[in-house]
Amino acid sequence: MKLAPAKGGAHLTYCTNIHPGETWEEVSHALKVHLPAVKAQLCPDQDFGVGLRLSAATARDLQDPEAFAELQDILTTAGLYVFTINGFPYGTFHGARVKEGVYQPDWRTGDRLAYSNHLADLLVRLLPDDGSIDGSISSVPGGFKADVEGPETIRAMVDNMLRHAAYLVHLRRLTGRSIALALEPEPCCVLETTEEAVNAFKRHLFNGAAISQMAMYTGSSRADAEADLHRHLGICLDLCHAAVEFENPDQAVDTLQAAGISIPKVQISAGLRLPQVSKADIARIKLFDDEVYLHQVVAKTAYGMERYPDLGDAFASFKEAEKPEWRVHFHVPIFLAELDGFTTTRPAVEQFLARQAKNSVTDHLEVETYTWDVLPEEFRRDDVVTNIVKEMRWAQQQLGNGSTP
Repeated sequence: MKLAPAKGGAHLTYCTNIHPGETWEEVSHALKVHLPAVKAQLCPDQDFGVGLRLSAATARDLQDPEAFAELQDILTTAGLYVFTINGFPYGTFHGARVKEGVYQPDWRTGDRLAYSNHLADLLVRLLPDDGSIDGSISSVPGGFKADVEGPETIRAMVDNMLRHAAYLVHLRRLTGRSIALALEPEPCCVLETTEEAVNAFKRHLFNGAAISQMAMYTGSSRADAEADLHRHLGICLDLCHAAVEFENPDQAVDTLQAAGISIPKVQISAGLRLPQVSKADIARIKLFDDEVYLHQVVAKTAYGMERYPDLGDAFASFKEAEKPEWRVHFHVPIFLAELDGFTTTRPAVEQFLARQAKNSVTDHLEVETYTWDVLPEEFRRDDVVTNIVKEMRWAQQQLGNGSTP
């Protein structure tokens, strides 16, 4: 939904990756059933924006004119519009082991480039006729850090990102519509923290070599190529990821803005926080150690920060005498201040939304609690639509109830 001009005119939605959907048939079901149910409760008289998640298989299916026409018909009939796509998970994202596989194929591969180009092809055609609405595609922050084999891996990733940015320039010239690739820093990834993201952009994506390469790919002057890089490459700030890294959201935004890096999209999400981990905490948090998703842990100890790729790794290294604080990458409903006695990183979400309400940071706001199916049962007694509506209303309240009628 579009927020009132007084609130910056941003668009607020939720990501459809909460709904299982690896095929066009499954995605169309969510668009026909879940999205209208959410819209009916939140904005029955207003079009509702969609944060669309499409697997690579579904993106290929939608290249078929009949399938794409069906998608457009579903959106029009239900009063829905698409302004952002989650292009992070390439393949299966529900009901099977995902873990570190979610980063594959990473940005060194032609498959990731082709997938991202397919998504851009779709989004540029799905954007509302209102030319003021740009598009965004959130994506893997390079890849999983443990998979990096050396400088050649980084060079391959950078080259494919530049090729994708050049493709976005091509689409803009062809259609007049602008789409930004929003790389999403995440614990244990190539771009892990805001500082790492800024350093990577300066060193690899905004430097002289990248400008020259972009100019070659697009046939532009160096000045235009530099402007295109800043227009089409940016950061998706996931508030859970940043908080798990013990980052202050205001400082993260200030750092990115000072570096001239755009924030095309912010994902409104919260993780688990354990202020002083005890053996009793370990026993209780094992309920959150599912076999589907990776739940990275950042531990703050007297000796500094320690990072673990998953909860099991953190359990194995736990020393109660150190009394560490843990932040856990497990997306939890943002309307909950605590779960089973654990606190959450929701204060960081509140801090960011207060800033967004006063001075818009981004035009694209997306609630993203994809872990609904793996939450301990006591926290998912309501149906998924009820949960989504509660999250969206909580976000609206934090933004000052700024939706237009």
